[in-house]
Amino acid sequence: MANIKSKMTRIKTNEKARVANAMMKSRVRGAIKKAKIASIEKNPKVKEIVSDAHKLINTSVSKGVFHKNNGSRKSSRLDAFVKKSLAV
Repeated sequence: MANIKSKMTRIKTNEKARVANAMMKSRVRGAIKKAKIASIEKNPKVKEIVSDAHKLINTSVSKGVFHKNNGSRKSSRLDAFVKKSLAV
């Protein structure tokens, strides 16, 4: 454990950020999974669900949880999956 006060503060701050980032990553994974399931089941609200997933991905990118390219890749792969599953 650190002895310096600023280091102890940084440890607390980093832990809060880690928890917040983990929650956001979990929400994004859940939204992507929900969108994929909706597209497989041909849910009539699939466009809304995919749109919500994209919003969540963009929010996580703007908050710095994901890198810009990582967010773009997630969105692109989700779109490709949905397009492929709805075409079949």
